[in-house]
Amino acid sequence: MSVFRILDIAGTAMNAESVRLNATASNLANAEAVSSSIDTVYKARRPLFAAAMDEAMRLNQETGEAVDPKSGEPYGIGVALKGIVESDAPAIREYNPNHPLADSEGYIYRPNVNPVEEMTDMISASRNYQTAVQVASNAKSMLQATLRLGQSS
Repeated sequence: MSVFRILDIAGTAMNAESVRLNATASNLANAEAVSSSIDTVYKARRPLFAAAMDEAMRLNQETGEAVDPKSGEPYGIGVALKGIVESDAPAIREYNPNHPLADSEGYIYRPNVNPVEEMTDMISASRNYQTAVQVASNAKSMLQATLRLGQSS
């Protein structure tokens, strides 16, 4: 696998974790939002990822290994964003007849966002992003070391 391909894969990982961090930040920002209707209440959002297999690679028919279609060399897989989906968890229905947004029955609706779960997801995404940055940094160091080998002669 080429060092440049490693950088591509690390880049897709950083992009994926950035999207994940943005979705988590959006969920946390709307965690305390209140609505007068279950249809208009904020719903937690989650990014949906997949290995970028379809776009980036094919299997070698003889060996069954993942190979680069152009060079035939072993190939890595990046991460692709397939979309952002809303959570199916029910909104929180709270009886509060004195609230200005209360419906005719006295209920308000809160988002299905769990701040503890969101903070855990944010820490995980942040650490995964840091790991991808380290992988890219190590690949860059290897590439620089390779270039220095040619200078010594």
